[in-house]
Order: sequence, then structure tokens, then C-alpha cells
Amino acid sequence: MTGLFITVAPTGAESTKAHNPGIPLQPDEIVAQAVACEAAGAGLIHIHGRDPAGESTLDLAVLREIVDGVREQTDLVVQLSTGGSVRDGFDARRRVLELQPESCSLTCGTVNFGTEVFHNPLSFIEELYLETIARGIVPEFECFDLGHVTTLNRLLDTHGAPATGVVHCNLVMGVPGGMAGDARTMIAALGALPAGASWSATGIGRAHVPVMLAALAMGGSLRVGMEDVLRFSASELVRDNAQLVERAAQLAALAQADILTPDEVRVRLGLG
Repeated sequence: MTGLFITVAPTGAESTKAHNPGIPLQPDEIVAQAVACEAAGAGLIHIHGRDPAGESTLDLAVLREIVDGVREQTDLVVQLSTGGSVRDGFDARRRVLELQPESCSLTCGTVNFGTEVFHNPLSFIEELYLETIARGIVPEFECFDLGHVTTLNRLLDTHGAPATGVVHCNLVMGVPGGMAGDARTMIAALGALPAGASWSATGIGRAHVPVMLAALAMGGSLRVGMEDVLRFSASELVRDNAQLVERAAQLAALAQADILTPDEVRVRLGLG
């Protein structure tokens, strides 16, 4: 299937309303923005949870409330983060799969996050991958560095293809400590991906728009959202996640790329 899809990541583990008042933290806020993002062109939603105080949580009750709301009010493909925050343990991260999302993130290596470290040893990566296969969940292989792409290939060589037979990778670019958010680095990463892999790209902060433009030029899908960027421009805060999806859809239209609906995303990922 030709065309691209837009993933929205409405909230991550760190940013708060003090950073940007438009970021959704509670389940009802996240679901409301999911509805607006689907209308703007998103096909898949990447979900993190926050507790009542706004802190990152992997509490299954919180995540279930978000997932149920998204499923009731939208047709978006539901993807849960197994990354949580840099402070979450491996068992809590793995338990997210008990909610049986259609997709989940699967980070392919340890990476420095500014002054903190996001731990992903190979043993955990393999355990998580094998559980996605057993549960029929589509992993989105998150690659923050070129070495992570090497690990992805090693994982497939050792354990075989995902449950649906589709390999989908997201290149996370511009994280301090990870790979640069520029076209040269993207080309290098794409050259190392498994043949025929589906892929998208995420630019963090100032890399957001350059990475989107490079991905469009090379035929990739896009991930946007307030998990990754809080400023729409140097002088303007992001209004809400729908504003970021709208811009991605406008750029895709300029690139004459068709935007996949949620059900078409399911077909692309082997879920259809």
C-alpha cells in the first residue's frame, strides 16, 4: 500500500503544563486531543500515562482508561509505550502488554537522554520482543541511534519476524545523546534497515520540522506530538497536538503523498 501515516504522541514522560499549558496529561484530556488529531489526519496514537499529579505512570488502570476512551471515541490504531520514563523498571514496562494494544513501542538499545540514561539491555529487548510475538502485538522498533538499527537486525535474525510479518521502525532523531536530526543521518539509518521495512521518523525539538521534511523526501511516515516538541516555532508554543498533526498533513499534501486512514494503517502493519 502506498502513502504514509501520521502517528501522534500526545504526551511523554517528562513535560508538564509549566512547559506548555496545552499538553494533555489526564485521560480525558488525552482522549479529547486524540479525537481532534484523528480529524486532522492522524492514523495511530502512541500513548503514555500520567497520574493525577501529572507524573509519568505505568499504572494499568490509568492506561486502560486512556485506551478505552480512545477506542470508544476514535478509530485510531492504539500503540502503548513500553518505555515509560527513564526511572521505570523492566517488569512494569513489560506489564503494559497485558492491555493487549494493537501495537507497542520497543526500544532497540540503551541511550543517553541528556543527563539521564534510558536503559534497554539486550536481554530485556529480547524478552519484550518475544512477548509481542506471543500476544500478536505489532512492535514499533524505536531506534535512537545507528547501533539500535544493528540490534534490530540482530533481533530479527535471532527470533524471526514480528507476529504480523511486518517490520515497522521509528527513527527517533535529535535526542541529546542519540543520533543527529539531519538528512545525512537518516540516509545512513535507512540504508541499514531490513529490506522492505515500514518506517517513520520523529524529530525532537528543533529537529522536528527538518526530520519531517527529510522523511517526506524519502518516502517515510511521520510521528509528531507534544511528547517530542512543545514549540511550534521559535516564538510560538504549540497550541495542542492537533496543530502538529495539521502541519504534518499539510506538508504531506505538498509532497503529494496520500495519508492513510486508521484502517489503512492496520493493513500496512499487518493488522487488517
